[in-house]
Amino acid sequence: MDDEEEVTVDGVTFKVASLSEEARTQVNNLKFVETEIAAMQARLAVYTTAKLAYQNALRQELPRATH
Repeated sequence: MDDEEEVTVDGVTFKVASLSEEARTQVNNLKFVETEIAAMQARLAVYTTAKLAYQNALRQELPRATH
């Protein structure tokens, strides 16, 4: 963390360097979790796109209904 890094909690901004060691640990924990959530959301987007492609491919293979 650099000396200029800030974190905002409940609308109040704090310089991370001025926080206690435990508070800095929690900032790091939050950053880690936020990164993991973003990665999961990216994977979910890929899976959703793949699902749509598979559904479309399946539609192409199904017999056409005649009414």
